[in-house]
Order: sequence, then structure tokens, then C-alpha cells
Amino acid sequence: MKNREIDLLIVVNMFLTGFDATTLNTLWVDKNLKQHGLLQAYSRTNRILNSIKTFGNIVCFRNLQKRTDDAISLFGDKDAGGICVLKSYKDYYSGYDGKQGYVQMIDELQSKYPLSEQIIGEQAQKDFIGLFGAILRMRNLLSSFDEFAGNEILSERDMQDYQGIYNDLYDQWRNRRKYAEKEDITDDIVFEIELIKQIEINIDYVLLLVKKYHDGHLEDKEILISIQKAVDSSLELRSKKALIETFIAGINDVDDVMLEWREFVTRQKETELAAIISEEHLKEEETRKLVERSFRDGVMKTTGTDFDKIMPPISRFNPEREKIKETVIQRLQQFFERYFGI
Repeated sequence: MKNREIDLLIVVNMFLTGFDATTLNTLWVDKNLKQHGLLQAYSRTNRILNSIKTFGNIVCFRNLQKRTDDAISLFGDKDAGGICVLKSYKDYYSGYDGKQGYVQMIDELQSKYPLSEQIIGEQAQKDFIGLFGAILRMRNLLSSFDEFAGNEILSERDMQDYQGIYNDLYDQWRNRRKYAEKEDITDDIVFEIELIKQIEINIDYVLLLVKKYHDGHLEDKEILISIQKAVDSSLELRSKKALIETFIAGINDVDDVMLEWREFVTRQKETELAAIISEEHLKEEETRKLVERSFRDGVMKTTGTDFDKIMPPISRFNPEREKIKETVIQRLQQFFERYFGI
């Protein structure tokens, strides 16, 4: 359970209470629970993990509606039922009590921010970021309802285009924050990056499009547009954009696209790492060990002494030391982001 090496756990009593599992998202109930036992059992699923998991799912095989209402009234506010329990699909989709539903949000998005026009001005960008973030949260909530499938309103391509705009603004505002001297200008800006990552396009999808483009004798330019939109809509693939474009530009005489991609990535990865080591005068063996360990662990750690061990001999009193180290960290991080996951 702790190592998340189990997908389904059948419980009689003990695991209904007294443990905390933030990744648990669905509880199937076939027992006449009541009062504190009911709330404790339900609470196994309500641990907030991140912006993706904002609630838990309860599937009841017995009619526990009245017992649920009674338990909430007994241990909390008698009017808290609408807060503790999700409303209906129709409420979230079409709106309720004067609150915008998904339909109204999409209508506002398309009318205020048509894809054919740029979003100009700081306030307009902030408003778009807030609205699209709300849409991402609502889509995440609605995805727990079967009725939502096929009723997303936005086409897949339009959704990718809006994600691309959202990701562009994320990069812009993040850079502003990095170079802001005084107050943090992004304090009132919240990006739903976890939700964007949840709907990431993976490299396999892009390679299938590349293969389709290749098999069509490089004539269907619409596929190239689809590849560009898919890459721009993905935070993970953006760092790999130049790599993907270079590969596409050289696939004229390729027999096996997938095999050629793997060989291409291996060659590029080695060439780029060797260039970084040479240009920054790094210790080769230690640098390669650091990179190998980072790919194995899935993260490149920039704290601790790892980077000190790979640096060339520089006096600690050299005023340029930290600047040189920062450059090395930046280049190796970009290298890691470009090749991790492929």
C-alpha cells in the first residue's frame, strides 16, 4: 500500500479508518455504514493530492443517501450536504444558483478570446489565465461523470490551441517573475500546471503522426500542423521541440521511423552532452555519472554538492565562480528536460 504497488484493496474493517492515502481516489461500498464509521470510511478518499485530485469518488451498492445526510448533519453543519457531496453533472455542466457552468465558461472563452486573435495587454492575459484555469478545473471535475464524454464542446484541436496559448503565457510570466527586481508580479496569477500535465501529449503520439507523414511521402502538410499544435500544447514536449523538428527535417530516406528516432536521439544526446562537457570544461566521468543518475531518478537535483564535483578547478574566491556554476546548471537542466522521457 505505502509503495503504491497495489491497484485494488478489499477491506473488511481495519483499513476503513486510521490511515492516510492521498492517492486513493475511489471507494466501493457494499456495507451498511453509519455515523462516524461512514464519515471515516468516506474520508479515505478525500485527501487532497494536488489540483488533479480535488475530491474522492464513492460508489455505493447500498442506499446510504439518508445515512450520509444524517452523518454530515450530526458531525458538521446540517446545511453542509451541498459542500461535502458533489452536485449533479447538469449543475456543473450548465450552471446552478447563478454560478457559471462549463457551457457558459466555454462560451465566454470563445467570445472573448477567439483563436484568430492575439491576447493583448497584461489585464487581458490575466483574465484569460484565470478563465482557462477555471475551465481546466471544471473539465477535471466533469471527467468523473460518464455523461461528459463527447460533450466537451471544444474540438481536440481547439483545446490544444488554447493550451498552447496558456503554455506561452506560463513561460512569459515565469520569465517575468525570474527577472522581477522588486515585487512579485505573478502573486495574483495561478497556473494550473498539474492539470495541464494531466492531459499531456506523449512522444509516442507525435511519432505516430511523424510516421503517418513519412508514409504519405511527406506530402500531407496538415499532419505537420497537427504535430506543431500537439507539441505546443504540451509543457513536456516544448523542451523537445527543436529535437522533433530536426528529426522531421531529415526523415526523407528513412525505412523505420521508430527505429530511426531512437538512433537519432542516442546520437544527438551523446553529441550534445560531449559538447557541454567540452565547452564548460567539466570533469567528464563525474558529469556522466550525474546525468545517468538524474535520468534514472527522474529529476536533476541542483542542490547539494553534486554540481561542485563536476566543476572545473576554480578558486572559491573567484567572483565568476557562481556565475559559471549557474551556467552549467542551466545547460544540464535544459539537456535533461530535452531528453528525459524519450
